[in-house]
Amino acid sequence: MNGAADLRFLPSSDGDLAYLDTGSGAPVVLLHSGYVDHRFWHEQIRVLAAEFRVIAPDVRGHGWSANASRPFRWADDLAELLRGLDAGPAVLVGLSMGGVIATDTVLEHPELVRAVVTCGAATGDFQYTDPWHEALRAEYARTLGAGDIEGWLDAFVKVVPGEHRTLDAVDPEIPRRLREMALHSISKHTPDEPDRLVRVTDSWPRLPKIDVPVLAINGGLEPADLLAAAERLAREVPDGRAEVVEGVGHYPNLEKPEVFNALLLDFLRAL
Repeated sequence: MNGAADLRFLPSSDGDLAYLDTGSGAPVVLLHSGYVDHRFWHEQIRVLAAEFRVIAPDVRGHGWSANASRPFRWADDLAELLRGLDAGPAVLVGLSMGGVIATDTVLEHPELVRAVVTCGAATGDFQYTDPWHEALRAEYARTLGAGDIEGWLDAFVKVVPGEHRTLDAVDPEIPRRLREMALHSISKHTPDEPDRLVRVTDSWPRLPKIDVPVLAINGGLEPADLLAAAERLAREVPDGRAEVVEGVGHYPNLEKPEVFNALLLDFLRAL
């Protein structure tokens, strides 16, 4: 996977934010999941850039973007990037952490957002509470606390198959790529580094104010509470719908890119 070769850098109020900017047309912003970077969207960038201007940033603290030196919000970073690139209003497409960034941004900076696509996410108010995710979080904490990066990476890629499958059920290239990206991002940080992220809260009550189209795409093997939260998101905004990609878990864009891309393109072309 190419790393920083095609990246550009926006000097933000707290260090440089890295981003890929390719194609032309209406802007579509691809927001990656936690611990990875813009390369997460490899299967989407090429397809979308044939019709749209595709901007794929590295979220602060990930990939080639600067770490935070003071408190920050994801939505404010994205707003600064979009204004700096004169790229708003844009369609925001986000998976997991990226999905939360998309809903945060449409709530906090609505003038910059034309439509929202979330995947493996609902809003920042949603948290997994099922026993499998609780155990996984404990494994993250244990391995990081012990400085066991390989053990942490082993735990991180368990999210690919999810609770009801094993890694041998998925293309081995998917966890390999995720491990490569996650190792790069985690290596930017130290165990004693403070978490400077300021989260956007109270998002559920504000959903009816989102006046742009919203599409929630989720893997059918996601936990029932996530799928219910995604349905709630789609139901409570004025113009929302939810789609399920059967037979995949948290990363439908990686496991079934053709299905994911078709759903995304249909949505974008109808705007």
